[in-house]
Amino acid sequence: MPTPPIDPHLPAVHLRPPRNWINDPNGLVFHDGQYHVFCQYNPYGPQHANMHWGHFRSPDLITWEELPIALAPTPGGDDADGCYSGNAISVEGRLVAFYSANRTGRWWQPVTTAESHDGGHTWAKRPQLLIPGPPADTTMYRDPYVWRQDGHWRMLVGAALADGRGAALLYESDDLEHWDYRAPFHTSSPATTADGSAGWECPQYATFGDRGVLIVSDWTPEGGPSHVTVHTGREESARFTATAPPVRLDHGPDFYAPALLKAPEEDRWLLWGWAWEARDDTWAHEAGWAGVLTLPRELTLADDGTVGQRPARELLALRGERVLHRTGHVTRSGPVDLGQVSRTFDLTAVLIPDPTGLCGLRLVTSADGTEYLDIGLDPTAGQLTVDRSHASWDPRARTGTYAVPCPAAKVPGSPVELRVIVDGSIAEIYLATGQVLTIRFYPLGDAPWRLQARTTGTGSSGFAVEAWDLNPRPNPSTASYGKPTTGRVIAR
Repeated sequence: MPTPPIDPHLPAVHLRPPRNWINDPNGLVFHDGQYHVFCQYNPYGPQHANMHWGHFRSPDLITWEELPIALAPTPGGDDADGCYSGNAISVEGRLVAFYSANRTGRWWQPVTTAESHDGGHTWAKRPQLLIPGPPADTTMYRDPYVWRQDGHWRMLVGAALADGRGAALLYESDDLEHWDYRAPFHTSSPATTADGSAGWECPQYATFGDRGVLIVSDWTPEGGPSHVTVHTGREESARFTATAPPVRLDHGPDFYAPALLKAPEEDRWLLWGWAWEARDDTWAHEAGWAGVLTLPRELTLADDGTVGQRPARELLALRGERVLHRTGHVTRSGPVDLGQVSRTFDLTAVLIPDPTGLCGLRLVTSADGTEYLDIGLDPTAGQLTVDRSHASWDPRARTGTYAVPCPAAKVPGSPVELRVIVDGSIAEIYLATGQVLTIRFYPLGDAPWRLQARTTGTGSSGFAVEAWDLNPRPNPSTASYGKPTTGRVIAR
């Protein structure tokens, strides 16, 4: 019997199981020399249902092993309809997972816990809920995030308030068992509608000295998950005060519910997000899988309060052969062919804007050139743009153009540095200034992929481009995902 072809859209180095549904990263923790990443996982199909916690671990952020499912719903229990999002901590030799217990028909998701004393292979759930109900005047309540600060434990829970504001609610504890509700740690501005439509999911908090970074995922009952917002500021008397307006954490259309992990190194914060599918559900069902986690990113906070992201430094070890190295200039008389790349590559580029038009790179994925993804600089708007309007011949793939602020694009002769990591059906595009755009796309062309430099202006645009194939790190384990055995390779 012939082996079925490998799905060309299934990522090779991004973390996800080989089939079925995943969404939010959960429980990111460093424990006993290993990075642990959990995620929302449906072991029965490629749709959002039957929420379990999938579990992966790595000693180095590049070689990932799959462990048995960590959390599963208990029939008839408080989490009978799903073990939803939360986080995990490493304390006194054990892992403790905090999560949202879902029951159909209950609008809030109580906080509860499970513990593992064997590195996450087996888990014992708390017999009673940890926090059974929300405070008064809330209309949404879920997604705990626990951390230790100044000698005691703290917890944020995502919420919506009755007056329409999104909120991160603060609890504190000395023993992880008895939690006191303090107050809303931070809230959004009053909603523009009177129906309490705003909500914050998956609150995450990182400290950089006396400054803090609060990350929340904006949700509405009308549209569901929307986008991710980052707030920078300082805490005083258990309240967070923003010192700058909130901004988008990721400027792409396919990024949500990021989670943080404090790395062993001082003041090093890692972040993973969920990149959902940008295609019709029918296509995902045919493929048998949906959702992917982003690559690990390092979160930074500049002196001026700007939050930045860059690929984790360990990812450089995934680079294999350098397949492309070109410098030069391009005019509108015709594109410059830079060379071929694989379906999984890491690219760095320095682009000199053409002040008279759009310029940038085109990833051509079909032999006739009609299927392509464009990454360009708009000198008029001062933006880096990503256009996937022609990135798939299949009409079930979403289209659109998206932008990242890039003031340097307005300055003639000013170089713009970027890094692009493409893996099957996901592209993560990083500006050197720390802004990021995550996008999904689904090429169908079977010709070798190739890169071009292009401009529409009357002048010229300079470029220096290098690209490397990415080589997944092998793992000798061969166990099947989701079964109660030790791991297998996730990042193939």
